[in-house]
Amino acid sequence: MIEMQNVYKTYPNGVVALNDVSVRIKQGEFVYVVGPSGAGKSTFIKMMYREEKPTSGTIMVHGVNLEKLKDSKVPLLRRNIGVVFQDFKLLPKLTVYENVAFALEVIEESPKVIRQKVMEVLELVGLKHKVRSYPSELSGGEQQRVSIARSIVNSPKIVIADEPTGNLDPETSWGIMELFEKINSRGTTIVMATHNREIVNTIRRRVIAMENGKIVRDEAKGEYGYEA
Repeated sequence: MIEMQNVYKTYPNGVVALNDVSVRIKQGEFVYVVGPSGAGKSTFIKMMYREEKPTSGTIMVHGVNLEKLKDSKVPLLRRNIGVVFQDFKLLPKLTVYENVAFALEVIEESPKVIRQKVMEVLELVGLKHKVRSYPSELSGGEQQRVSIARSIVNSPKIVIADEPTGNLDPETSWGIMELFEKINSRGTTIVMATHNREIVNTIRRRVIAMENGKIVRDEAKGEYGYEA
């Protein structure tokens, strides 16, 4: 599903974000990416949806070599990848329904299909009753649920989440994690960068730990392993 071989990433300012990273993530896995700030976690996951390009090395996603992928083909790649951000990135002037529908409108789905898919995912995330609400009228947890709904409305094979509970209180965070588990149980691969020790140590999944741009630990049912 996702494979990196000897990936290096050096930014123009000389910062080495990834240093000889090799990893394979299979279809249906749930993977945490952990490590201190500046370890390379965000760069690592941005590589998977071609937000960043490697300085050298090979990245394969769905059998596609991202290094050789033309820029014009990147939107097609991203149809199979849902991305969830810490700060939600919702469009403030659009309703909940419109925010989620937007992901399907850009690929020119029919209005009938859009309505069916949007209502299905809003029911899944427990926000069917908020279709006409605007982001400013929602709690942080509700906004993140909308963000997740938008990321999965096109039934992607992979969902990549960058600190999805980072701006949420503990109780809300657990609700979001239950939602990710539900999505994963449907066969979707989840790759999640997180600093949340309690979640990683309670919901035990594969843990990839990074330090100074390198993978230093890769465990099937690992622990967070860093001091808070």
